[in-house]
Amino acid sequence: MSDLLLYDTTLRDGCQSEDVSFSLKDKLRVAESLAELGIHYIEGGYPGSNPRDAEFFKAVGKVNLRKTRVASFGTTRRPSVKPAQDASLKLLLAAETPVVTLVGKTWDLHVRDDLRISKKANLEVIADSIEFMKSRVDEVIFDAEHFFDGYRSNPEYALECLEAAAAGGADWIVLCDTNGGGMPADIGAAVARAKETVKAPLGIHCHNDCELAVANTMVAVENGVRQVQGTINGFGERCGNMNLCSVLPNLQLKQGYKCVRPSQLRRLREISHLVYELANVVPSKRQAYVGDSAFAHKGGLHVSGIIKNRETYEHIEPELVGSRQRVLVSDLSGRSNIVYKAREYDIDLSGQDQAVHQILNRIKELESQGYEFEAAEASFELLIQEALGRKKRNFRLDGFRVIDEKRVDNEPPLSEATVKVEVNGVMEHAAALGNGPVHALDRALRKALTGFYPSLEEVELLDYKVRVLSSGEGTAATVRVLIESGDGQTQWGTVGVSENVIEASWQALVDSIDYKLYKDKKRTGRAGRAHAGKAPAAPAPAH
Repeated sequence: MSDLLLYDTTLRDGCQSEDVSFSLKDKLRVAESLAELGIHYIEGGYPGSNPRDAEFFKAVGKVNLRKTRVASFGTTRRPSVKPAQDASLKLLLAAETPVVTLVGKTWDLHVRDDLRISKKANLEVIADSIEFMKSRVDEVIFDAEHFFDGYRSNPEYALECLEAAAAGGADWIVLCDTNGGGMPADIGAAVARAKETVKAPLGIHCHNDCELAVANTMVAVENGVRQVQGTINGFGERCGNMNLCSVLPNLQLKQGYKCVRPSQLRRLREISHLVYELANVVPSKRQAYVGDSAFAHKGGLHVSGIIKNRETYEHIEPELVGSRQRVLVSDLSGRSNIVYKAREYDIDLSGQDQAVHQILNRIKELESQGYEFEAAEASFELLIQEALGRKKRNFRLDGFRVIDEKRVDNEPPLSEATVKVEVNGVMEHAAALGNGPVHALDRALRKALTGFYPSLEEVELLDYKVRVLSSGEGTAATVRVLIESGDGQTQWGTVGVSENVIEASWQALVDSIDYKLYKDKKRTGRAGRAHAGKAPAAPAPAH
């Protein structure tokens, strides 16, 4: 048995986040992934909340969750009825989960102003609700709502509520910092007192309103709790819940607790990003352990250090949580950044001081103009090839034109692009329509080139971002365009900068095509070779 048990509430508490919503299919996929990660409990939701949660409990039984246990969540009985007549408790039983989590009041303010019953009556509600449920399901967890606020207001009564839960037969008593306002020292002291008061094993459930959910959870563990509740990526109401993606590696890698197998921990980043994707939320780059920037190095001094010994600037091996070391190139880069980055592309710059110097100066020059290569590594690799004299010119632009035309007031405008290029002395002229100027330009360019380079049919424009770089200049401002492309096997990013958004887009599109042809040639030694011929129409990109 693990030293600590992990209880995930992404599918209930996490769904209360302002910008998070999962379909039934999404919820089942998240549950399966959490089981693969080794999470011990998955809270599926409140069966009486909405039809989707009710359907989840029917469908999740068909999912292979290994040893992971599913919990349904609900409240203790209404004060005016007996447990057997309470509709909420009946719904929890109908969900047929092996674990039921009941939340009850432990703050005298809530008992007085929300339930509007006596403190003694609330103790009866807690005890007989748990006793009723415990006689019908395998495991009952009591979530002591607002325990730390209640402990601060009336410590003796808050502890009486825990004793009532223990008397009812609760398998776990979970102490909740529901408002997220607790301080680590106060959390630790209250947990220690709770541990002295009740014999039932304790858990911790923290919210992040003071950016302390992870710290408060760690303090609670130090003081004896053995179940930690949280969500993947810290999703949750208001400022979110405790982030399991932070606490899990903290506990296992820093504190030595056994929570999941090492092979499961290596999937942490993968599952973090899967949950972001299913929630349609952009991943946080700066998220500890699993964010893109968690093990990214930009300063030349840092890169020089990790080349000699990665421990100089990395607190763990990134691979332990499924992440990787990244070296960024920018105007802060030193020679070490360039040499290290080139090595990622199987390019050895050892002994090529002149090329390294040229690349470094070129990067600093371009970044002063607004270029950024951290999200456009394909453009950077092409820059290296250019410095080494290896970059091939696949075509020459003879000109392009983009026209936007709006014909009907309540319909979107139509964009048309024409492109004229020369490949090995052969001139090709192509036109294409698109749902926007960049879409049309992308289609026209690939239409002109596909007859010469057939592999360009595989390329798809996956993402397009524009950022205004110089404020205060209105429509004359410089813009940076980042394009992400893919060919079904890999994805790559390219960049362009100009005062004209179409020109900046053109630069990024050209780099995207050049990189595809360079990549094909590197892989096969011959792909991307131009030949004369009429270009067939290219398929429309995603955007």
